[in-house]
Amino acid sequence: MTSAPHQDKQGLSEREQQSQPTRSRSDMASSRQIVYWLSTLGLASGLIGSGAQQLLRAEGVGALAPPYAWGIVELGYPVYILTMLGTWKLLGAVAIVVPKYPLLKEWAYAGIFFLLTGGMFSHIASGDPWYQLLPALFLLILTIVSWHFRPTGRKLLTQET
Repeated sequence: MTSAPHQDKQGLSEREQQSQPTRSRSDMASSRQIVYWLSTLGLASGLIGSGAQQLLRAEGVGALAPPYAWGIVELGYPVYILTMLGTWKLLGAVAIVVPKYPLLKEWAYAGIFFLLTGGMFSHIASGDPWYQLLPALFLLILTIVSWHFRPTGRKLLTQET
């Protein structure tokens, strides 16, 4: 007499129960990838948009923070610094999106972090209203989320489990 396969309260056989953790791990990996790509593409878009505006010295009519050339002077910096900041932003956006080059990505994330925190500090030191920090704060959050959720192939050092 053969016995039926053992089933749990949910009606899953032992074989199905064993495959459950695998499904949840792949779902978690998929969720991590979605969070990574959404944050990375949002960050890259913000960097490309603001970097292009800085390189073109476009005035941000209706911008939350002071418009570019006028705003940079109000913060106490020379206008030519916009060329450097815009170039760094464009290069950083490319570096975090392209495949491979994990060392370059680490440097890009660090540079973006320093760029955004430095800009925020400049606004605070100049006595600007708190809401002018919001664009940089939003990009800073995207930077941290993107860095945290990056796939193993995009990390500099990988830990084997």
